[in-house]
Amino acid sequence: MKVNGIIAEYNPFHNGHKYHLEESLRRTQADYTVIVMSGDFVQRGAPAMLDKHTRTEMALRCGADLVLELPVLYATASAEYFASGAVALLDSLGVVTHLCFGSEYPAQERESNISLLQIASLLMEESETYRSVLKEFLRRGLSYPLARGMALSQCHPSLEPYANTFSSPNNILGIEYCKAILRRQSRILPIAIPRLGAGYHDEEISSRFGSALAIRKALCSGYSAQRLSAHIPEAALMLLVEYMKEIPPICSDDFSSALYYKLLMEKELGYERYMDVSADLSNRIRNLSGEFTGFDAFCKLLKTKDMTYTRISRSLLHILLSIQKEHMALGRKIDYTPYARVLGFRRQAIPLLNAVKKQASIPLVTKVANAKKSLPPDAGKLLQLDILSGELYQGIAALQSGQKAVNEISRPIVTV
Repeated sequence: MKVNGIIAEYNPFHNGHKYHLEESLRRTQADYTVIVMSGDFVQRGAPAMLDKHTRTEMALRCGADLVLELPVLYATASAEYFASGAVALLDSLGVVTHLCFGSEYPAQERESNISLLQIASLLMEESETYRSVLKEFLRRGLSYPLARGMALSQCHPSLEPYANTFSSPNNILGIEYCKAILRRQSRILPIAIPRLGAGYHDEEISSRFGSALAIRKALCSGYSAQRLSAHIPEAALMLLVEYMKEIPPICSDDFSSALYYKLLMEKELGYERYMDVSADLSNRIRNLSGEFTGFDAFCKLLKTKDMTYTRISRSLLHILLSIQKEHMALGRKIDYTPYARVLGFRRQAIPLLNAVKKQASIPLVTKVANAKKSLPPDAGKLLQLDILSGELYQGIAALQSGQKAVNEISRPIVTV
């Protein structure tokens, strides 16, 4: 059995995602596709525009066979931990043969003079010289991706022609996926699927492969879902239209009051115990908290030359969700993902589910209430983070829609 693994956010699902699914199957001739998807919060430090169950159904109706939730600890983390958590989950299933990810650059050596796997291997070595040069570039105020690319080029002159490779968001993640595979000595084969159309950061919808960012921006600025029919597969569009009849797109500022309350309650203690929050950032948050007017505005206020908006947004989200540095230490200790929570599956994929149940080294969670009782204590701590973040998201969505909040624990998995 050949099984593709894809790591995604689908925020929301669009034509580029459908192409990626179809091209992955064409390239690998796989029998099934497993998606590891971020839940209700995503890596850029923000809530997903649509809840995870709606995005799960979009994926299933557009070609995915099984959707698993990437624990919030990794879904909201920096690229290294995001990739480590997701690859560990795929690897632990025991059935995944390929990891297919979007990239502007090939993963395999035969496709280029140098591959993402080779770059990943060099990064894993991290010689003393490389670390020293990297620190120097960071000290000068360069962003981490740019500093890393320049340090690699300086320490390995043969990589200089490929310096731009290190700064693309997709390639950054691709390199981290390859590093995670090498680190685990996994047999999963990485496959880079060329991106089509708009770039990751493109905010304008100019082709049928518009970026998720452009689609989110359009919807949040008042576009009706129907106006985006050229950019979203029909099956996903129908779900989007129905969802938005009840709930408007969720954004960071919907969580402003909750964040301000949390910052106020913990101001005296400081915030350094939370993931991604340095002592300097903690002090800046405390000093500027009196100027808080909203989640987005506070991120912009805290932004500095050497600290990006995304890094700050991610840090504030970790404070809001109570994700602490000790949680990541625990996650690393127990091999990142001690359970696989099923968000949804296609009925035709029952053979895949049976294979996972037989070969996985971690339990498959289909009922959260049962998992709370049966998982070991350490795994239970990570699951509790998922539950609390889901309940917070559903609570905010309920305030937006005027409807009763969906119960995170009792909500059934999606089947199509």
